[in-house]
Amino acid sequence: MISLVRYMSTVLLLSQRYLAPLLLFLGLVVVLTSSDTGPLTATYASVAGAMLPCSIWLTMTLIGLEDQAHRSIVVVSAGSHLRVLLATVVTAAVWCLLLMLAGLVLPLMFGTHTAGLADVALGTEAQLTCALAGMAIGLVCSRLVLSRQGYALAVSLLLLLAVLLGKGVSPVNIMLTHLQNTPDSADALAPTGALLAVNVGFLAAAVAIAQAFTRRKA
Repeated sequence: MISLVRYMSTVLLLSQRYLAPLLLFLGLVVVLTSSDTGPLTATYASVAGAMLPCSIWLTMTLIGLEDQAHRSIVVVSAGSHLRVLLATVVTAAVWCLLLMLAGLVLPLMFGTHTAGLADVALGTEAQLTCALAGMAIGLVCSRLVLSRQGYALAVSLLLLLAVLLGKGVSPVNIMLTHLQNTPDSADALAPTGALLAVNVGFLAAAVAIAQAFTRRKA
């Protein structure tokens, strides 16, 4: 698994296709948090919202890095489609963690805040919640499930809007709304952690869907 993750990260680096989602994330974070003096709960809610489209983009990019022939070679070398799929998810998670670190630090550099342990923990939970949701969307909209790029883009945008705007239904919307209205990070830790756990389940379901389509096409 480690060798697969290393291989995929190397291919992503060499392709330079990580630059677009990376620059999008950094740009959104700087714009949304520059000169911010409000509570860190609302600030980290904005950063988490920026993580969502970038994690979708990264996941779809990782799966689309190689053509079918090269992916078949990787599958044969790894021993199964599932191992390659799980390695893709782990690789996307690693890159999202790198973005998350930037998302924790940049608001403190560009805004006026005093961060405590609860604030950092909340920022981590919020970004991970959106990263998992984005990875799940990226999986079900990848070429493993939707072979036509036009359809994949349209569905991913619809799901992105549904996740952001689905009041009372989407864990991401519930979390972002709660963080915007809760000035104390300590009070938001438990609800955000519960929503993070829900999105772990959504990611697992997305992996199962992608695997089912992969096996059907194999």
